[in-house]
Amino acid sequence: MKIKENSRYAHIARWYMRCPDIAMVLGDTIHLSGVSKHAFLQDKKWLAHEMKHIEQFKKYGFVTFTFLYLLEWIKHGYHKNKFEVEARLAENNA
Repeated sequence: MKIKENSRYAHIARWYMRCPDIAMVLGDTIHLSGVSKHAFLQDKKWLAHEMKHIEQFKKYGFVTFTFLYLLEWIKHGYHKNKFEVEARLAENNA
């Protein structure tokens, strides 16, 4: 796992989602915007959420997971996307 602070990808996602801080996973890297690596790592639930996404990328592969994730988002929206639901469940086990 790698962590990239001030990521351009995360900055775009943060703008799109209209939130003050964001973490997003691409492959085995957690991209951050609006939050420091130190602060992110202190939040065990948030870390567990993003680690679940890394696990999902490993399970399906980069291209397949990205396709499936976007398809879920289109069909069900962000919050009901099954990959986000699974990641939120991981937060509760942190």
